[in-house]
Amino acid sequence: MAGELKHGPLALVDNLMPLIIIATRDPVYPKCMNALQQVTARHGKPIVICNSGDDETKKMAYKALEVPQQVDCLQGILTIIPMQLLALHIAHLRNCDVDQPRSLLKVYSEQD
Repeated sequence: MAGELKHGPLALVDNLMPLIIIATRDPVYPKCMNALQQVTARHGKPIVICNSGDDETKKMAYKALEVPQQVDCLQGILTIIPMQLLALHIAHLRNCDVDQPRSLLKVYSEQD
């Protein structure tokens, strides 16, 4: 996310735009913190997914969701769970059928 925020998307940030930032303690953490600082400087209200006990990151967040610190290969799985649950709840609020997504194509494979 840190690199993708530059230029165009950053210009859209204001206090009404929902924004989720994943800022776990990994090798790109400094870049994520830089992006978080830029968002808050533009009066954005970021929801941050961070590691448990990371008070430095939580101080800059509008709201924070904490996930346990894990090895890099498992950290992504832990951070995606809150985002999946958020997507599920938003879909329910919008009265979308989460069991029958729109425009989902069925894929058939023929076995010889």
